[in-house]
Amino acid sequence: MAEDRAQRCLLRHPHAGSAIPELRPARGAESRQEETVQTNFAPAQLADPAMAASEKILRTCVHCGFCTATCPTYLLLGDELDSPRGRIYLIKDMLEGGKPASQEVVKHIDRCLSCLSCMTTCPSGVHYMHLVDHARAHIEKTYARPAGDRFLRTLLAQVLPYPNRFRLALAAAKLGSPVRGLVARLPRVGNRLAAMLDLAPAGMPPREPTNRPGRFPPTGGPATKRVALLRGCAQSVLRPDFNAAAIRLLNRHGIEVVHANEGCCGALTHHMGKEDSAHAHAKQTIDAWDAEIAKGLDAILVTASGCGTTIKDYGFMFRDDPAYAEKARRVSSLAKDVTEYLALLDLAPVAENDLVVAYHSACSMQHGQGIRLEPKTLLKRAGFTVKDVPEGHICCGSAGTYNILQPELAAKLRARKVANIERVRPDVIATGNIGCATQIGKGTGIPIVHTVELLDWATGGPKPAALAGVAPRIAAAE
Repeated sequence: MAEDRAQRCLLRHPHAGSAIPELRPARGAESRQEETVQTNFAPAQLADPAMAASEKILRTCVHCGFCTATCPTYLLLGDELDSPRGRIYLIKDMLEGGKPASQEVVKHIDRCLSCLSCMTTCPSGVHYMHLVDHARAHIEKTYARPAGDRFLRTLLAQVLPYPNRFRLALAAAKLGSPVRGLVARLPRVGNRLAAMLDLAPAGMPPREPTNRPGRFPPTGGPATKRVALLRGCAQSVLRPDFNAAAIRLLNRHGIEVVHANEGCCGALTHHMGKEDSAHAHAKQTIDAWDAEIAKGLDAILVTASGCGTTIKDYGFMFRDDPAYAEKARRVSSLAKDVTEYLALLDLAPVAENDLVVAYHSACSMQHGQGIRLEPKTLLKRAGFTVKDVPEGHICCGSAGTYNILQPELAAKLRARKVANIERVRPDVIATGNIGCATQIGKGTGIPIVHTVELLDWATGGPKPAALAGVAPRIAAAE
C-alpha cells in the first residue's frame, strides 16, 4: 500500500522525525504522483488563484521526510512541526478547512526561516516558498497577534524599508544601547527589542557619493552595456560600500550603471505576510525599472541575494494582475545576482592576492536562486584561496527580520555558523547578502565583505575598508 511505502520512507531517512498524525497518502497508487498528499479543497476555494497554486504545491509533496534533514529549526528543536513537512500539514489543514490561523499554527510558521533549504533537498520539487508565503499572508489576515507582537512587526515594516527612517532608528539604537539590560526585561517584546539594539552597528558608515538615483557611466570610453543596480533599503544604510564596489567594477569594464528611484523591493514585508505593503513596494520598483527597460537595459543587478530571490519572483507575484503581469515578468527575466552577471565578463586580476576566503553562501543565493558555483569560481579566478564552510547549507539565522523576531533561535544558528566558519581559519569572509553580513559579523572578529568588494579590489579597485588591518600572506612571508 502507498501508506506503507510512505511510512517506510520516513523510517529509512536518518533525520526524519515521527510521522505526522494527518499523514494521508493516496491509496492504491503505483506512481509517485499518486502517492502525493490528498487534498479536498472545495471548487469555490480553488477559484482563488492563490489557493489553487497552494493546492497544486500540496499535491506535489510525497511526505518522504528528506526536507527535515536540512531544516535548521528541525535541527535545533527536533519537533516535526518545526520542519517543512510538518508545516505543510499545518498549512494544508488551515487552508483546506478555511480556518483562521490558530496560535499553534502561527508559532510553527513564525519559526520558519524561509531559508528554502528544503527546496534544494526535496526530490519532488515542492515549491515550499510559495506555500509558506501564502500561509503567512493568511495568518496576517486571520490571526490577531498580541499587541506587543503587532507593534514590533509594524515598527519593522515602517522603518526597515525606508533608508532615512532606518538611519534615524540606528541613531536611536545607539543612544539606547546603554539601557539594553532594562529593554531586555520588558514583557513580551523585550528580548526582540534587545536583539534590535544588538544588531545595530557601532558607527554609521560614511555616505557613498554613488548612493543616490542617477547614471554612472564607464571610465575610459563609451558604454558597451547598460544595467540597473538595486540600491536597496537596509543595505544602502548599513553597507553602501557593497554597491559602490559593484559600480566601480562594472564601470571599469565598460558598463553603464543606473540607479533608478526604485525604493525597497518588498522582500522584508513580503516575508512577514504583509502582502499589501510588499506589493506596493514591488510595484514602485517595477515601475522605476520598467522606465529604464524602455531606454534599454541588459540586466537588472542585485547585490543583496534576499532581494534578488523576491525580484526574480515578481512574475509569479503579479501573474494575475492585468496592469503589472507583463511588466513584472520583464523585470524578473532581467534580474540577476551581480555574480551571475560578472561570470559573463572577462575579469582579469591585476595584482596577486593569496588571502584565504571563507565563502558563506546565503540561503537566498544557493537555495532561493540556485546560484552555487559562480561566486566561488570568480573569487578563485581572482587569485583568492576559497574555502567551503562546513554545513554551508544551514542558515546563519539572519533571514530578513528573523534575527529580530526569533532572537533565541537566530543566536543559536549564528553561533553554529560562526564556529563552522572559524574552523577553516580564513582571513576574510565573503558573502552576497547584507543580512548574512550583519548577522555573522556580530558573532566573529573575522572581517566580512561582499564578494564583489574582493573582485573589485582584485581587478584594480581599492582595498575594502573592512580589510584595512589584513595583510596579504605573501607580504607577510616576505
